Amino acid sequence: MAPRAAIRTIPSEERLIVAVDVPGYEDALALVDRLGDAVHFYKLGLELAMSGRYFELVDALEARGKKIFADLKFFDIPATVAAAVRQLAKRAVEFATVHGNESMIRAACAEKGSLKILAVTALTSIDADDFRDLGIDLEIEPLVLSRARRVVALGCDGVISSGHEVRALREAVGSGFLIVSPGIRPIERDDDQKRVVTPRQAFESGADYIVVGRPIRDAADPRAAAQQIQSTIAELFRD
Repeated sequence: MAPRAAIRTIPSEERLIVAVDVPGYEDALALVDRLGDAVHFYKLGLELAMSGRYFELVDALEARGKKIFADLKFFDIPATVAAAVRQLAKRAVEFATVHGNESMIRAACAEKGSLKILAVTALTSIDADDFRDLGIDLEIEPLVLSRARRVVALGCDGVISSGHEVRALREAVGSGFLIVSPGIRPIERDDDQKRVVTPRQAFESGADYIVVGRPIRDAADPRAAAQQIQSTIAELFRD
């Protein structure tokens, strides 16, 4: 079972966030409509932001009663980050990501309004070997824990973290913030994600939400793939 009672305040059907990593507006809506009521929460990232109809898609998903995670990983001078968050906070968006230092995080949090700011800790496509390739002798878990402590103190609502670090995060920082875990793989897959876990492993470690992209998008039956994950989540959070 999931390790903490507070996690149950989130409707179980909203804990699955599907990454809409497709080229454009029509492809995105086709996937959302195919998934139907099997998915309630969607992540819209950089590929869609470059398509030219990003906020039109936000409005279309809002009209369908969906929740939206704007995964844009803001990283710029603090004034620019603040201005970007101020604009985004006017939209029907639940979560947004910042991938910057403390001054950027502080600037984002000052303008967030009801928008929840999530700080990126370490991308799930990166491991310790990648840091060593850059000449940095650094292990992933201490980096994630250190960053989480700092950003929560600065006013972030939570972090993006691989499921590998979730349990340590809960033990070190507690339950008063959100953990969203990407890099979720219901079964073993050969792709660019290095630090992956299953949905069950992520939630049993203490994650609040999981982000699933290719295992649903590329499935022969995306709706059935989503429903299978939703069944696992419902079982874990059954009263």
